[in-house]
Amino acid sequence: MATTTKQDYYELLGVSRTAAVKDIRAAYRKLARKYHPDLNPGDKSAEEKFKQIQEAYEVLSDPKKRQMFDQYGFYAENLPGGPPPGGGGAGQRPEDFNVDFGGFDFAGGGGAAGGGFRDLFSQFFRGGGAESTTVDAAAPSDLEYQIDISFAKAVRGTVEKISFTRVDACPTCRGSGSSGGTQQVCTACGGSGRRAQSASGMKFNVTCTRCGGTGRLRPVCRDCHGEGRVQRTETIEVRIPAGVQTGSRVRVPGHGNAGAPGHPPGDLYIIARVEPHPYFDRRGDDVYSVVPISVVEAALGAKVEVPTIDGRALLRIPPGTNSGQKFRLREKGVVSVRDPERRGDHYVEVQVVVPPTVAERARILLKELGQFYEKDPRQDIFEKAAM
Repeated sequence: MATTTKQDYYELLGVSRTAAVKDIRAAYRKLARKYHPDLNPGDKSAEEKFKQIQEAYEVLSDPKKRQMFDQYGFYAENLPGGPPPGGGGAGQRPEDFNVDFGGFDFAGGGGAAGGGFRDLFSQFFRGGGAESTTVDAAAPSDLEYQIDISFAKAVRGTVEKISFTRVDACPTCRGSGSSGGTQQVCTACGGSGRRAQSASGMKFNVTCTRCGGTGRLRPVCRDCHGEGRVQRTETIEVRIPAGVQTGSRVRVPGHGNAGAPGHPPGDLYIIARVEPHPYFDRRGDDVYSVVPISVVEAALGAKVEVPTIDGRALLRIPPGTNSGQKFRLREKGVVSVRDPERRGDHYVEVQVVVPPTVAERARILLKELGQFYEKDPRQDIFEKAAM
């Protein structure tokens, strides 16, 4: 069903009506980051703004949808049933009208007017015919590349060399799809630049998709077979910033798939998968570890060295420390990938280790030590467990 917009999509994205696709994409990404629902939880106005921005980008980034919006001030997937635009009263038959719609000449050819126009309108904006090239095939696209990195490289940052396959402009024809030389008459349209097609019993003429309406064709490039693009393997060095974790995305601009001539290439996104560490446990930007201490250190207190991601650090154990107690080493965690000026903390859990064998002299001293306990250490748990 035809839909109209109350807002100007260009004004909504803050771009001019002659803006290139890359400028429209840049404006959309900037606004999408600002109004994304995840960054504005509970803000209904931001959520609605985000939907409007998505709608505007969907239309203006598609050449055929944008063409309709520029010409008529709205975009529609199909046209509602009923008489064709421009008139037609009761009793008028479908074959009685001849309409020029957006440079396309339509002539009635039988069938229901409503259904025919729906199919017709859909083909008009998708491009009909077996030889037509869809917008998605010509448009650039982003690529994703998953990389496995060690825990140490993830917290400190690294530079990795990667090889990947992407679609790039054909170096032989420089993306034109033509090998140059004398133009030839397009065999699809006979040089007229127009082709006759039919849909739902209706006959109409459309611009020839093979020659783009020029009626002439240049010789096809032998390397890319007229596509203007070829697949090739590329090797680059990528800087992985400190603080990435599994699922983090690193953007490499301009290294995605190339589009048709005039379209900027897409981007490459490096997706990190961080290997676990045998000792450190990372949770967000914080690091957790377990350090064993002796009974004497727990009872009397001590200063012990503990491992951190930056090397050894001194931890003070206060007298009377219990097993399982946690201590925090401020800013000894991982650098934040979003804000390099911030760091997480390192939490150390101590575990009191009882020696497996005790000498006779030590046993005597421990028994004497037991006399200093004023109450049964298990007294509280029995009180709590009473039914």
